[in-house]
Amino acid sequence: MKNEAPKNKMFVLSFNPKQVVKRLLSSLPPRAQDVIMGRFGLNQNGDEMTLEAIGKKYGITRERVRQIENYAINHIRKADSYGKEKAVFDELLSTVNKMGGIISEDDLLNYLGKDISAKKHIHFLLVVGDDFNKIKEDTEFKHRWHVDKNLSDKIHEALQKLYAKLEDDAIVPESEIVASFLEHLKDVSNEYKQDEIITRWLSLSKNIAKNPLGEWGKSKSSNIKTKGVRDYAYLILRRHGSPIHFREVAKLISEVFKKKAHVATTHNELIKDPRFILVGRGLYALKEWGYSTGVVRDVIREILKKEGPLSKEDVLEKVLKERYVKPNTIMVNLQNPKFFKKNKQGMYTVV
Repeated sequence: MKNEAPKNKMFVLSFNPKQVVKRLLSSLPPRAQDVIMGRFGLNQNGDEMTLEAIGKKYGITRERVRQIENYAINHIRKADSYGKEKAVFDELLSTVNKMGGIISEDDLLNYLGKDISAKKHIHFLLVVGDDFNKIKEDTEFKHRWHVDKNLSDKIHEALQKLYAKLEDDAIVPESEIVASFLEHLKDVSNEYKQDEIITRWLSLSKNIAKNPLGEWGKSKSSNIKTKGVRDYAYLILRRHGSPIHFREVAKLISEVFKKKAHVATTHNELIKDPRFILVGRGLYALKEWGYSTGVVRDVIREILKKEGPLSKEDVLEKVLKERYVKPNTIMVNLQNPKFFKKNKQGMYTVV
């Protein structure tokens, strides 16, 4: 796959969006100019006005304001001033194409605009530009802009297929989800198959997202949409790959996620969550790693029920795989006649 420029590289337009919009608006009557400026937030603060607020200002209905807005946009597209800004619209078109042909509105405006006012003016240029098409957000996707309907349809369909194949609590490395996504994009031009473009397309979806560690999955999953200490602790343990003390878990949460995690709170949260198993003094593991629940006695009972009679040595070996405890602790539990007994062959069984 081709490499792309660094994501944080500053992008600078060759034109001043505010000056371009000013020239486009100059062909409108004063009231139409004011309506457009209010509706699109074409002011220093980027504050937009509702149809109702503008209607009250002029003593007209909301519908009349809407008519003036539509008239103004159509008038600008037909005015001589619009044709004179061809280079501006060509530059915007080229930029959108380089960014993938379809992109979320937030991503596009954050990339092109240095402040809220600049973003509002660029948004207006997209609205009046003949080449740009906006699709409003819905239950599956964010607000997005595209310049190629065929490409847009393919991306939407591929994202839906990708989501359908994801397991509810799956955590997928970015390289893997990009590869899976590309499987559904075989008939898309290779010029778009760059990491940065692919991840931009992924971010169009409301149903697919990435967690603070850059891993992807379904956005509703607690493994992706982390909400508190428990979820952060799960990601820490999963990344660590082996049991870890709750004090270290709290420390790593603070270091990795920049979230304050008190030691006592972390311990209490781990105890309450069935995803975690206490396997030693303060040591926690993930249940999904295969560790048994319960105290040492419960672990011994589960092993004997599953394996049948075992020698002392076998019991010690198997329990030590489940719990980080001293062998003597295991023997004290094993020799409790209320729960375990020795048979004639010297093997331990459950009472």
